[in-house]
Amino acid sequence: MTRCWQYAKWARAKGLTVFLVGGAVRDMTSGSPVRDLDVVVQGNALKLKKDLEKAHAVITGENEAGQALFVRFPGGVRMEIGSTLTVTYPKPGKPVVKAATILDDLRRRDFTANAMALSLNDGSYGLLMDPLNGVADIENRELRLVSNYGFIEDPVRMIRAARLMARLGWQMDEKTQARYETGKQEGYISAMGEFHRGYETEEIFHEEDPLRVLRKLEAEGWMKDLFPALSSAKANVTELEKLRDVQSQLQMQGIHPEAAVANFPYLTAKMAPKEVAALKKSFARQGFVHEIETLEDEAKAFATEFSGKGAASPSQAWKLLHSAKPESILWVAHTSKNAGIQNKFKGFFTEWAHAKQRLPYTLMQEMRIVPELPGYGELLDKLFFELMDGKLGTVEEMKAYLEPYSPPAPPPPVHLRRPRVAKKDAKPAKSRKKAAAVDANGDAEAVAAAETNEVQAGSPAPAKSGVAKAAVPMKTTAPVKVAAPLKLVAKKAAPVPKAVAPVKGKAVAKAPVKVAAKKVVAKTAAKKVATKAPAKKAVKAAKKAPVKAVAKKAPGKAAAKAPVKKHAPAKKHAPVKKVAAKAAPAKKAAAKHAPAKHHAPAKKAVKAAPKKRR
Repeated sequence: MTRCWQYAKWARAKGLTVFLVGGAVRDMTSGSPVRDLDVVVQGNALKLKKDLEKAHAVITGENEAGQALFVRFPGGVRMEIGSTLTVTYPKPGKPVVKAATILDDLRRRDFTANAMALSLNDGSYGLLMDPLNGVADIENRELRLVSNYGFIEDPVRMIRAARLMARLGWQMDEKTQARYETGKQEGYISAMGEFHRGYETEEIFHEEDPLRVLRKLEAEGWMKDLFPALSSAKANVTELEKLRDVQSQLQMQGIHPEAAVANFPYLTAKMAPKEVAALKKSFARQGFVHEIETLEDEAKAFATEFSGKGAASPSQAWKLLHSAKPESILWVAHTSKNAGIQNKFKGFFTEWAHAKQRLPYTLMQEMRIVPELPGYGELLDKLFFELMDGKLGTVEEMKAYLEPYSPPAPPPPVHLRRPRVAKKDAKPAKSRKKAAAVDANGDAEAVAAAETNEVQAGSPAPAKSGVAKAAVPMKTTAPVKVAAPLKLVAKKAAPVPKAVAPVKGKAVAKAPVKVAAKKVVAKTAAKKVATKAPAKKAVKAAKKAPVKAVAKKAPGKAAAKAPVKKHAPAKKHAPVKKVAAKAAPAKKAAAKHAPAKHHAPAKKAVKAAPKKRR
């Protein structure tokens, strides 16, 4: 396909419209290997002969009636270049051609699977033209005639149908099969011309499996009309099979020889020399005959070079194999008896190619040798040849070899750091001792209540005075049971006022008060649920007890204001007044809902209550 694209560029430069047609499009669509290329141009293809020779193409034959040239390009690419035509048949086997468009050219072809074209022109490159729905027949693996009179007009199409069925494994559709059988019985093949007879006989040798195709044509009875002396009985079957095996091994290593030249001597192994000469003379492409006759000389020249000093190392032999003519390589690999040559082919087929698996891609990545670098592909080839010759056995040797190709390391990234800006009005950190007290006792509510009482008292007094004042608010907001833990917490949390007291302002006064008020009320409610239905005498005693306590201690607002006058200006402790005012409703609410069980008599009453229940 690469060669076809190069030819298309050359043809477009001359103002020609180029299309890929016929078997090449069929094989591409069906997924079969493309064996040769059929190209048509809008114009007389015969006028391109001199230009093709200047492009190093070898003209192997031509068909003046069909305005077609048979060309062989370097690398073994076979191509048929024809003109877009319409064909009429006044008599069977006697075509009359006229120039036409590409669509008319497709409608005059043999089978719908061959009546497709692929544009190779700018603006429509890759456009598939299928006016007769050949894709559907390819999917069905069927051969269907384009014209109902296809076998009558051109009888060679019956032989072509048998050859394609043997190669592809397809069948003819029902109507085409019926017309095929009718053509065999009526003897349509007698109208076949000499050109088509030689062309179809030569095509047998170009098949991938020529012996299978030859046997199919013999079974259909067509070989007596092509060349009776050519038969499968006169072929060297064993050598043909060995030749195919060697061809497959070469193809796996990237060498694609055309096996037709090598097939010829084995398919005609038991034929008489006169029959072989007559067979060669009948071929439509005499260039193919020239290739057959020069095969031995070209193979000898290659064998001499392959066994010489220029191919002593594996890498040198590898390069020679990929530069020599593929047909000569195939013949030498199959026929040579030289032990040195056969050992080199054995290494080529088995060992040498394994050097690609040892290419140090990871090491190259670590050394910053990546595919984006210029010359990366050439470096891989050099490494491959060095590994093939066994020159790079260790990692140190590979590093030393790759060092000149390693680019310098990029500079480290520059990080620009912005200057830190101090935050304004930062919140004071929590005291570690406060956190320790919470973890030790597991009673965060008691600690918060103690802090609340200290803030309400407004005095940075020692722990004892703080405890005495902290017990005063509990007359209305908490049960008596809470009083005992409060004293313990207050003793452990004594250093807390020292850390909190120096911090002045709203941050100290507001936060603890709100939290404490909520948590004390919640705890009071929980205690109320836990101690429902006490004894009547215990309830009466509990109600009388807090009244006396309030009458004696009664801190009230005056007690809260007193520390403010002694230790701080009235303005700074304004939030304390607000807290006291906000805390007042909490006291009233607690007085309404919580039963009075704050002091020792209440504890005795509560203890006595369960005995009565029992």
